[in-house]
Amino acid sequence: MGGLRDVVSQELVARQLDEQIAGRFPVGRRLRVLDVGMGRGEQALRLARLGHQVTGVEQDATMIAAAREAVAREPEGIRERVRLVQGDGRDTGVHFLPGSFDVVLCHAVLMYVEEPDPLVAGLARMLASGGLLSLLVRNGDALAMRPGLTGDWAGALAAFDTTAYRNRLGLDVRADRLASLTATLAGIAAPLHAWYGVRVFTDTAADDAAIPDDLRTLLAVEERAGRTDPYRGVAALLHLCGVRG
Repeated sequence: MGGLRDVVSQELVARQLDEQIAGRFPVGRRLRVLDVGMGRGEQALRLARLGHQVTGVEQDATMIAAAREAVAREPEGIRERVRLVQGDGRDTGVHFLPGSFDVVLCHAVLMYVEEPDPLVAGLARMLASGGLLSLLVRNGDALAMRPGLTGDWAGALAAFDTTAYRNRLGLDVRADRLASLTATLAGIAAPLHAWYGVRVFTDTAADDAAIPDDLRTLLAVEERAGRTDPYRGVAALLHLCGVRG
């Protein structure tokens, strides 16, 4: 289990993704899932355990090594449902045919991509008709929240007028605004179907924050806020779900 912020993000995205899958596909259908920028494979493995066929793409050698180790610890039946590919998410067209997947995940990747539109368009092409595209991005409409809540007034003031920020790893990255991504999804024939906020109340937690005893209640609060206005609009992350027409 990771730190509190990671636990909240992984659990909320899992619940939201399950809700969208349940509302779009017949119960018991084994889906073809592509997870681009899969990291250590938390979501990919979770979906494989549910019976889906999962292909994970990851560029970082350390991350994909960790994912391979995690897969190796699973029972044979689950291992057989996971394929790992080391590569750049912008090269999906090299590895896969258009329409090859029912669900495509791209979580916490776009913030590292200077021009995200071509990547998102390429991911949409991987979807079969009616397929689900799941994007997890930094919320460009709420960049002032973290510095403001921690008393960094100069940082908060500067954040109102930009989508650039420095993350906790010290990297200069970018955020996405809901309106811009909505337009992008409409333009690539995968219009926005639903969106959620992720980490409304826990984004300022320290990296080493302990998991509280009342985690279940905390998650219930975060889940409620993530689907309720106006709270979801100021979440640190946005989870957008588009559907391929």
